[in-house]
Amino acid sequence: MSFYKADTLNFIRKQTASRLWNATKVLSSYYATKWSRKPIQWGMPMTISVEPTTACNLRCPECPSGLRAFSRPTGNLKADFFRKSIDEIHKELMYLIFYFQGEPYINPNFLEMVKYASDKGIYTITSTNGHFLNEENARKTIESGLDRLIISVDGTTQKTYENYRKEGKLESVLQGASNIIKWKRKLKSKTPHTIFQFLVVKPNEHQIPDIYRLAKTMGIDEVKLKTAQVYDYQNGNPLIPENEVYSRYQKQEDGTYEIKNELLNHCWKLWHSCVLTWDGLVVPCCFDKDAIHRLGDLKEQSFREVWQNDAYQEFRTKLLKGRDQIDICKNCTEGCKVWA
Repeated sequence: MSFYKADTLNFIRKQTASRLWNATKVLSSYYATKWSRKPIQWGMPMTISVEPTTACNLRCPECPSGLRAFSRPTGNLKADFFRKSIDEIHKELMYLIFYFQGEPYINPNFLEMVKYASDKGIYTITSTNGHFLNEENARKTIESGLDRLIISVDGTTQKTYENYRKEGKLESVLQGASNIIKWKRKLKSKTPHTIFQFLVVKPNEHQIPDIYRLAKTMGIDEVKLKTAQVYDYQNGNPLIPENEVYSRYQKQEDGTYEIKNELLNHCWKLWHSCVLTWDGLVVPCCFDKDAIHRLGDLKEQSFREVWQNDAYQEFRTKLLKGRDQIDICKNCTEGCKVWA
């Protein structure tokens, strides 16, 4: 893992005694659970992902937003509801991710919410497809106090880029990234830490060296390579990279594919984080894209009530008994071996 001094120090400076104590309780309860095989949960989530919107301007082929395939309603997170939720748990949160499904910048109040969280001393992160980073939004992004900005750049030429980012324009994305760098310098800001995220798929894997060169030329702080989740992988998929280093799947002797990671019956994500949809539903993690496993509703309960309610404990118990029996876990390669 690369070490980025300025970003790391910024993150550390935002951690308080209450946040560190909460993290200690959460980690302890996770290990106690592994030892006892019973769902023990101390503390509050160390991080949450909030969904600014389910709307998106692109049509990426493996994304429910892009496919317009949600069974749940489409909408924007309301700023007043967001503030109410954050007021309840901000003292425990080590960081906050403004992303689940959709393009965050489509929500007209998105940067207002980022600033509210930043003013609470929370380390904030968002992920964007980069098409809305015009001069005004770039300036407001810097002024909001956003700590980390992930920009999806899945190709270094338009032809390669649009293989996955359907209806996207690489030129617009790169101009948006340039606007961010320009306003960081104008406002003499060290944040946000900028990242080009490169989703590695078969059509673009040959451009991996190019994305590193492009990021360096533009003054982007970091490049992250991300493996792609595909839904129909068993018999192969044109998006699966040839180089298995960059794939979540491996080819078997009979020509079929399987997920690389073993589905162990524990998951760090269920103990330290959760996802809040735009309309107030609490779901276990980012793999529940259609919010099938609804563990609570913040319109009806407080966050603390949801975090310890019967539905949450039942889901944790089910996971401990057989993670391979939970639909959203079957295509998951995240979180299962971090603390193994």
